[in-house]
Amino acid sequence: MNPDNDRPTEGAGTPAPAPPFFGEDFRGAAAGSAAAPAPMPPLGPAAAARGSGLEERLERLGRELLRQQRADRRWRLIFRLAWLGLALAIAWALFSDRVVPGPPSTPHTALVEVRGTIDAEGEASAERLVSALRSAFEDPGAQAVVLRINSPGGSPVQSGIVNDEIRRLKALHGKKVYAVVEEICASGAYYIAVAADEIYVDKASLVGSIGVLMDGFGFVEAMKKLGIERRLLTAGEHKGMLDPFSPQDAKQTALAQAMIDQVHQQFITTVREGRGERLKETPETFSGLFWNGEQAVQLGLADAMGNLDHVAREVIKAEDIVDYTPRENVAERLAKRFGAGVGAGAVKALRELAPMR
Repeated sequence: MNPDNDRPTEGAGTPAPAPPFFGEDFRGAAAGSAAAPAPMPPLGPAAAARGSGLEERLERLGRELLRQQRADRRWRLIFRLAWLGLALAIAWALFSDRVVPGPPSTPHTALVEVRGTIDAEGEASAERLVSALRSAFEDPGAQAVVLRINSPGGSPVQSGIVNDEIRRLKALHGKKVYAVVEEICASGAYYIAVAADEIYVDKASLVGSIGVLMDGFGFVEAMKKLGIERRLLTAGEHKGMLDPFSPQDAKQTALAQAMIDQVHQQFITTVREGRGERLKETPETFSGLFWNGEQAVQLGLADAMGNLDHVAREVIKAEDIVDYTPRENVAERLAKRFGAGVGAGAVKALRELAPMR
């Protein structure tokens, strides 16, 4: 027996077997004759283990490649859908939110909404309201302008700008202005409302709050308990006025009180000019209190009960209502929520293509 492959030894005169080639064994034969292939020798334990490990690694590699390809396809699909959604949002914003009403063929009532807190950055800012008011007054089809108000008030500066502009536009165009109160018309919102020729309310509306406030907090005692020392350096005696981390100073408090008293007096003067003899003053009129709509009519803070449709139909005699209030479009809302970048560029493009009235 051959000790190497355990096959029987060939007879004398027979050529020796050829060495294996790529797993096959060929036996030499006489010239011109074919030889039958011999079976492959069995693998040893070490070779079998190596082959099995290689197969497992190849299988794992194949599974990982397949998983990666599937993940790549999913992410490509997600990104394509995201870009499609953005394109649809921009298209919708272009053709829906910035639709500016053209002059109707018949006379109409011009509407301007005063909603939310009155401040420089909000929808009830002086910039937005003044722009809408000018468009409404300049439209020859607008028979009168209605301010529909639902606001707790806000900045006295922004409110004063709108009040002044309403009075200027009334004198310039000779059109009347009516204020219609929904839930609330308080403080700065009432400052705007008194520029109207007449004020209409619901019996449950909240009206008034003719006053001024300046609020804050003091942390001096809390800092003492925590062992915190305030180190404040100022150039100017009152530069650190009303600092919440410093003890309250009587002189600075008196100065602040005098300032808000002066603003309050400006508010009172504006209300008296706007309401005239209709106002029935009491000791509480300018105290900062507010009343429901029924009481407001009795006190002369408002004129009558009525909503927008009633005023348009019965008072102005123009039932068609055209809203001149500027609205934020989708891109602007996205820019506010997600910040600058792509949103800011979309806002700029939309404004160029569809400017506000």
